[in-house]
Amino acid sequence: MTVEITRETIDRYNRPGPRYTSYPTVPHWSNTFTAEDYLAALHDVAVTNDPISVYVHLPFCAERCAYCGCNATSTRRPAVVDQYLDRIEHELAMITAHLSTGRRVVQLHWGGGTPNFLNEAQTRRLMGLLRAAFTIAPDAEVALEVDPRIGSREQVFLFRELGFNRISFGVQDIAQEVQIAIGRIQPLWQTENVVRAARDAGFSSINIDLVYGLPYQTPASFAMTLQAMIDLHPDRIACFSYAHLPQARPNQKRVDARQLPTGYDKFQLFRQAIETLTAVGYEWIGMDHFALANDELAIAARERRLQRNFMGYTVLPAPHQIGFGMSAIGDLAGRYVQNDSGLGRYQRAIDEGCLPITRGMRLSDDDLMRRHAIMHLMCNLEVPFDLPLPPHGWRLGEVFTAEIERIAAYADDHLVVVEPNRLRVTDRGRFFVRNLAMELDRYFQQATERPIFSSTV
Repeated sequence: MTVEITRETIDRYNRPGPRYTSYPTVPHWSNTFTAEDYLAALHDVAVTNDPISVYVHLPFCAERCAYCGCNATSTRRPAVVDQYLDRIEHELAMITAHLSTGRRVVQLHWGGGTPNFLNEAQTRRLMGLLRAAFTIAPDAEVALEVDPRIGSREQVFLFRELGFNRISFGVQDIAQEVQIAIGRIQPLWQTENVVRAARDAGFSSINIDLVYGLPYQTPASFAMTLQAMIDLHPDRIACFSYAHLPQARPNQKRVDARQLPTGYDKFQLFRQAIETLTAVGYEWIGMDHFALANDELAIAARERRLQRNFMGYTVLPAPHQIGFGMSAIGDLAGRYVQNDSGLGRYQRAIDEGCLPITRGMRLSDDDLMRRHAIMHLMCNLEVPFDLPLPPHGWRLGEVFTAEIERIAAYADDHLVVVEPNRLRVTDRGRFFVRNLAMELDRYFQQATERPIFSSTV
């Protein structure tokens, strides 16, 4: 892909902004949202036959990587994990008491932290608890995240035995200097071993996560990382932008900010990823995902069935997502809800027989309409004027005339093309799709006296 983007363009649009895995975004949720509000949402789901998605947060790591932005905690004591699983079991019982057991699950995801930090007994126990609480559909997407440094062939085969069919490996970068700088030493052979095991075990989809914008990354070093991943031939590759937020993530204070590629230099790394991966058969999906042409994510993108939620771009969404564990997020019956992100507070709430809710939000009609418009833009790279918006089916072009005018103004910089029935994002505009989405974000506009832009850099 040859698209001319100058340093001046990057400087103009490179500002902090949301990734829009939800709308409204988490900072706008209310801490007055209570467990009673959550129970009301569960009741609304219970009276339907809708399938659900389930997310389980497993926060444990052997050690905390310096770059990590996840809600994680380090421990080397198996008993700590056992005690956490006790609370997960109790939380499952509290939820299914209102939702009923046996609800059909079409998407199950274990995230972290490091889900494969669990030993075999703990892994079997957790999957057993979930299968006792829910009916996992035969064609469900059952996925987990794996750290190759503590993975093994036997462990990967265990996951497949238990029903996982999708697996994602964290790699970030293979250059030793970069790995030392981010506190994550991971020789390439460790990644090769688990990817080979996943293929032998019969996983239907293998994903590798990379991060660009890390300290000491250069075009030459990143080229080696990209080629090494191409050689492994995963079905999908996600290439995420490193966000340096040491005030919010104290572990990132260990990262030497002076060595971070920023602005145009960082953008060039992402463009390098796009050009390298698309040249060998990967399709650029949405904002930062890549998939082989025969992968169902790529097929869904071509057929305009792509979806976006808290787990990123996906194919098999359910109307409702229920989260378990500390910091886990739910999206159900027009509400967002989040568990307490503190391990101790989460566990104390469960021990007291309380749902560990710390914040949430009931979406207004305006929120629902804007969410649908933003997610359509993030997935399909367009703003169709006749797009029907929930909950009333009103047309986007009739409801958001001012927003359309603002997005149309980006045509002056060749980020969109104004067509009779839609605004179409150009190849140049794909790099700035979040900027375009922010024009539909009422909360972001209210909090900003002047436009603040955010690109993939």
